[in-house]
Amino acid sequence: MLFAIIGKDKPDSLQLRLDTRPSHLAYFDSLGDAVKFGGPFLNEEGKPFGSLIVIEAESLEKAKEIAQNDPYVKAGLFATSEVTAWNWVVKKSEEA
Repeated sequence: MLFAIIGKDKPDSLQLRLDTRPSHLAYFDSLGDAVKFGGPFLNEEGKPFGSLIVIEAESLEKAKEIAQNDPYVKAGLFATSEVTAWNWVVKKSEEA
């Protein structure tokens, strides 16, 4: 099953995001094919202010565990975060 992990950054936290980014990317890269796609939300100036990552997991509990182990979460970057089941309908990848 697919799950969307959505996090919105705390105000004035761009430097924390930038400092934590390498470990964030390495973490999701380590999950291999479980990660379907992801990337930052951008503000009007093109600066990141949140993240969306879609993963495949066996349950909501497992997806939440994956989200909680994100270095961004551990660093306290997000003001809000959520994990929710997601259904890929439009332009679905052949591999999904």
